[in-house]
Amino acid sequence: MAIDETRVFKPINIALLTMSDTRTAENDTSGDILAERITSKGHKLASRAILREDAILLAGTLADLVRDPDVDCVISTGGTGLTGRDVTPEALAHVIATFAGREIPGFGELFRWISYTTIGTSTVQSRAMAVVAEGTYIFALPGSNGAVKDGWDRILDEQLDSRNRPCNFIELMPRLKEV
Repeated sequence: MAIDETRVFKPINIALLTMSDTRTAENDTSGDILAERITSKGHKLASRAILREDAILLAGTLADLVRDPDVDCVISTGGTGLTGRDVTPEALAHVIATFAGREIPGFGELFRWISYTTIGTSTVQSRAMAVVAEGTYIFALPGSNGAVKDGWDRILDEQLDSRNRPCNFIELMPRLKEV
């Protein structure tokens, strides 16, 4: 990471979603890890919720967050695997279609490359991905503690820092709604 200390850090409002049929506020450790990293970096935790693994529920929640002018970014954890209950990518596909959003393919590719260094070939079971819709970034991470640490510490921490050089997601925000 190349932080340019001459630039001003610009905090953003981040909503955090955990996709799980079994986690609660008491045992959502991956959500806790992300919440701590978001706030300790200087960003605002705009909201936090735990949703059951249901594509329609998640797509509706994501649509509400995309429409919310007080949310700049959504980070979700869980629901990116291969089982029948893992529906986060399908919900994101609905958001892309609804809002004429765009996938950010490099995010998933980079996440799996980083994850490979930690868990080897098991990384192919991850459908981690990112999209941008109506000027709101959405990042979908797997639900394990290691995965959220890899996703935040090795990608999002840098890309959500306005001082990161040579470029970052924050400096693009004013231009995301261009036609």
